[in-house]
Amino acid sequence: MSTKSNDIIERESVFVWIALATGVILLAPLIAMQFTNEVNWDKIDFIAMGALLFCTGSTFVLVSRKAPRQRRLAMAALFGAALFFEWLELAVGVFTNLGS
Repeated sequence: MSTKSNDIIERESVFVWIALATGVILLAPLIAMQFTNEVNWDKIDFIAMGALLFCTGSTFVLVSRKAPRQRRLAMAALFGAALFFEWLELAVGVFTNLGS
């Protein structure tokens, strides 16, 4: 007998939603590249950002499944901050010269 959960994090289809959200987010720089020269991404940039977004989202889901529901918001904030820091570091190299 299968039990259905109302919690999206507990469903196996959550990874499909993460992949779709990653694709939608990556549409922003792809569309921007059509209208301005300020955004100049190559294949490696799309692959790196796609992997960063998908891996962060998937890791959050896997970790939050083990945590109590009351702590998920705090965990989401921490994962969001880590994602922002990594994106910032890769984009412009705030603390190291990775973005240079």
